[in-house]
Amino acid sequence: MSAVNITLQPRPQLDASVDHAIQAIVSGATTGQTCNTDLAAGPWDFDIRPGYGPGSSMGDVIPTGAPRQGELPREYREASEDELAGRIRAAKAALGERVVVLGHFYQREEVVTHADYVGDSFQLANAALEHPDAEAIVFCGVHFMAETADLLSRPEQAVILPNLAAGCSMADMADIDQVEECWEQLSEIYGDMDAEDAEGLVPVIPVTYMNSSAAIKGFVGRHGGIVCTSSNARTVLEWAFQRGRRVLFFPDQHLGRNTAKAMGVPLEQMPMWNPRRPLGGASVDALEDARVILWHGFCSVHRRFSVDQIEQARAEHPGVRVIVHPECPMEVVDAADEAGSTDYIRKAIEAATEPTTFAIGTEVNLVQRLAAEHPQHTIFCLDPVVCPCSTMYRIHPGYLAWVLEGLVDGEVRNRITVPADVAEPARVALERMLAAKPPAAPVADWENAS
Repeated sequence: MSAVNITLQPRPQLDASVDHAIQAIVSGATTGQTCNTDLAAGPWDFDIRPGYGPGSSMGDVIPTGAPRQGELPREYREASEDELAGRIRAAKAALGERVVVLGHFYQREEVVTHADYVGDSFQLANAALEHPDAEAIVFCGVHFMAETADLLSRPEQAVILPNLAAGCSMADMADIDQVEECWEQLSEIYGDMDAEDAEGLVPVIPVTYMNSSAAIKGFVGRHGGIVCTSSNARTVLEWAFQRGRRVLFFPDQHLGRNTAKAMGVPLEQMPMWNPRRPLGGASVDALEDARVILWHGFCSVHRRFSVDQIEQARAEHPGVRVIVHPECPMEVVDAADEAGSTDYIRKAIEAATEPTTFAIGTEVNLVQRLAAEHPQHTIFCLDPVVCPCSTMYRIHPGYLAWVLEGLVDGEVRNRITVPADVAEPARVALERMLAAKPPAAPVADWENAS
């Protein structure tokens, strides 16, 4: 019998661009569903309107006075994707080491491709420290991230947010007045918040997620607390429990609950604090027995994921490996195989040596990019509806080109600065965070890695 040569055809290269996918859905070129067809428009169409814009947070209530973006010049609004990419490359070449561009994992592919560093908020906070000689740090992320970079950078360095309307609905769910009022009410129950008990523990240590304003970080710094990210949440809670009888965790209830639960804290010792209710809606007894007081906040991206989606993924893809972000609701984290930060998800996929099917519960820009980068695997988003982060999606290559070309011309556009009275205590809280290093490598269970 003669031998038969069989040539295996390589998989077609996947397009990492979520924008291309949305344009194809809206035009009818492909079948699929997006949560809002307005996502196909340029974000400048929404900059003058109140709200977070189309996408996952479009139903959230934006605070009065939230930053707005001025009109982007027509030449950037009307330029093609290729033209904007060429202008960005030319501006970066002209600026050289005078500028560093940071890109969050959730940014559009058309923006991330120009970033000098791509990472989660923890990694980018560290990256901002590694370029003390750069004149400008262009932060392609959201407002609180740019504030953090300003806190950690040198005073003469300009931190730039390409679109001022790129805020964060989760961060806006805990404002400084609400947090101060909460602290006052808790002090009526616990007494002197600085007094140590017989074991050397104060009544409460405040812990704020990185997804919070500089004012909130300053509050935490003034009251002996610390900042955390999804990369180091367990490490930070361990730090806090060494110093306090309880933790006040804000603004994301789900990260706090999932992390504390994995550490063995019972759910009945994690009351919710709703800032719109007296005592947060909790009883005095519940607050006295509490180990973690959870703020009534959430991420609208991760709240879209459900147990039903996981069950459907398992039915359609036997053997699928389900990994979700710990900002997802507890029942989703419990139903998944693993949960961890964006960097944990990335490393888990990179470490898979055999072709694997992954169902991922996090922002679609990262999921689609991972699918394109790892064609040996089958990688898809748990949510079949294409619905990116409303505010991350406000950063468009047009804005990036505009701020970079401004720097070439000697003009700093959209600089983010934190007032000195807020900056000093906020830096203290951030420095505590940066010193609280999570494990260096992914491990078998998310509880030790997130």
